[in-house]
Amino acid sequence: MENLAMIQSYTAIGLGLMVGLGALGACIGIGIMCASFLDGAARQPEMIPQLQTKVFLLLGLIDASFIISVGIVMMFAFANPLLSVIS
Repeated sequence: MENLAMIQSYTAIGLGLMVGLGALGACIGIGIMCASFLDGAARQPEMIPQLQTKVFLLLGLIDASFIISVGIVMMFAFANPLLSVIS
């Protein structure tokens, strides 16, 4: 019973770190990218349509990486494969 509680508690700590650091990284990445886009758009306004398509594509990829990590967290939260080790 102690092993079960220990695995669940360590898993919960790991999941919290995974979501928190993943969200932090995605927010920092989006902030840096949007700042660079605004800087480039201010320097060369005629390039805005080309830059805008690339920014939206990269925004989707950055958000997708975070959403994938949320999916992995949900798997470990609701169907923890580490609990099968305990007999």
